[in-house]
Amino acid sequence: MSDIIQLLPDSVANQIAAGEVVQRPASAVKELIENAIDAGADKIQLIVKDAGKALIQVIDNGCGMSGTDARMCFERHATSKIKKAEDLFAIRTMGFRGEAMASIAAIAQVELKTRRHEDELGSHITIEASEVIKQEPCSTAAGSSISVKNLFYNIPARRNFLKSNPVEMRHIIDEFQRVALAHPEVFFTLHHDGQEVYHLPATTLKQRIIHLFGNNYNQRLVPVEEDTTIINLRGFVGKPEFAKRTRGEQFFFVNNRFIKDPYLNHAVLTAFEELLPDDTYPLYVLFIDIDPSKIDINVHPTKTEIKYQDEKAIYAIIRSAVKRSLGRYNITPSLDFDQENSIEHLITPKPFEEIVAPVIAFNPNFNPFAKTDREIPFERQSGGNGGGGNYSDRSNRINPIPQNWDTLYEIAKRDTSAEQTELHAEQSVTVNEQEIAKSSDKQFFQVHNRFIMSQIKSGFMLINQQAAHERILYERFLHQLENHSGVSQQSLFPQSLTLNGADFELLKELMPDIRALGFDIREFGKNTVIVDGIPADLNNVGEHELLEHLLEGFKNNQTILKLDKRDNLARSLARNAAIKSGTKLSAEEMNQLTDQLFACQMPNVALNGKPVISTFTLNELLERFEK
Repeated sequence: MSDIIQLLPDSVANQIAAGEVVQRPASAVKELIENAIDAGADKIQLIVKDAGKALIQVIDNGCGMSGTDARMCFERHATSKIKKAEDLFAIRTMGFRGEAMASIAAIAQVELKTRRHEDELGSHITIEASEVIKQEPCSTAAGSSISVKNLFYNIPARRNFLKSNPVEMRHIIDEFQRVALAHPEVFFTLHHDGQEVYHLPATTLKQRIIHLFGNNYNQRLVPVEEDTTIINLRGFVGKPEFAKRTRGEQFFFVNNRFIKDPYLNHAVLTAFEELLPDDTYPLYVLFIDIDPSKIDINVHPTKTEIKYQDEKAIYAIIRSAVKRSLGRYNITPSLDFDQENSIEHLITPKPFEEIVAPVIAFNPNFNPFAKTDREIPFERQSGGNGGGGNYSDRSNRINPIPQNWDTLYEIAKRDTSAEQTELHAEQSVTVNEQEIAKSSDKQFFQVHNRFIMSQIKSGFMLINQQAAHERILYERFLHQLENHSGVSQQSLFPQSLTLNGADFELLKELMPDIRALGFDIREFGKNTVIVDGIPADLNNVGEHELLEHLLEGFKNNQTILKLDKRDNLARSLARNAAIKSGTKLSAEEMNQLTDQLFACQMPNVALNGKPVISTFTLNELLERFEK
């Protein structure tokens, strides 16, 4: 029997490695941008087309490469970051494995143009499926420009498993944001299908956060800074009142490398104890500077997991530092002296000597009870009939409030004819009898503005008003999504809403279904939409709040419940638009809510799976008093 074990060809080995390193276009974006950072670039441009499926191009002004280095960078385990095993414990660069470029070249068509600053000519290399097609000198700018075209073109199965363009674009934006936050001193731009998504000049960390997530984040940030012998901690956390129900704005960086660490995340959440509403997550962007010899980042090819020598001490430091910063900055209002557009120079107070008190003139002899000739009856002024005009008109003009104003209603009642009075009495008696007969069947009472109580034959029932309204709206929105029957209430003044890049891509993905619900929305420039109308049933909710909460709820359900898109959208909108516990309802509103609830297909089950209605029998009540 012949031997059956043999070495795999390099191209096959690189494709296998690519399964770990390059999972989707966002993975390639991350690796290429990190290489540009390691090259010392202070200006990086990212260009993507078709959400990275057709093109990913990264242009930087870093150190560039020689012709030999340009060819060697595509070999597996070829790297300039480490030379011996001991270097693994002193790593300060983003990459070090030497797998990224070889993996990308194995599953895409790659074109590289690079030139060192001291060279006159650069190198131009074209590679397809790990095979070098062309290498020649070229004239190019100093730095590197690498283009990755047709990702997974030779692995159709992997390409077919990619998500839609908005989903893949959201992942690219996530990776872009992480690198941009870690390096605020670097100028970044991101273009997608010819449109500029981000333009981030070199600035401070706080301004970089504001540029990425929006100007309204300027008032939400609380600085955190702590220097110890174990770690140095710096960054920002969000104020508790601005916490969101979805994760996604939590960033930990260790030596400027983005990591995912549930243990350290728990330290931050513990510092927010008793400050956060239920099921909400605060914003934080925290940087940990630690000795590389005390950590191990060689855990996973994505390099987002780290092992620490003394993680309990790091946990305690982070928890105490965040808690102290919240107590120092969150309770007492503070002035932002870094604000660019200060109006302090516009305020020039006058000297105290030049301030003059206002003069108020009044008539000291005025008597509001004194009678004038204007109040004398017209007959006495004119001597009877004639000459002076109409008395009622003049008196109304002079003194519009008659003296017997409190008896007007009684006079009107006396002037009513007997027939009209009897007819009105008969009608009122009929209406009252009908209302009494109707209320005798359905009597509703509100308990603590949370529950609706009604008497039934066997006892009484309690209805959770918020859960009931959520069920009603959920089934209504599902029907509208299936039939595209949502009705829009046009706004008198259309509102503009600016979102961050990831939320804007999500809104574009959901736009057809959102319009089917009754939203009238149109795109308006970079990451901005105009809301011309909202669903007619929700005209008492603000456009900004409604859309932001809708997207937050959708992302939260998508992360936890893995729901169908339409089901998720209907559920999220219902939860945000429903009346909340603590809302006082009138008898008519309670009656209408109950009727609509029992018209639902599943009136007894809330959206979270818990009961909407609880019944209590008369026997249960009697047993409580007989004990």
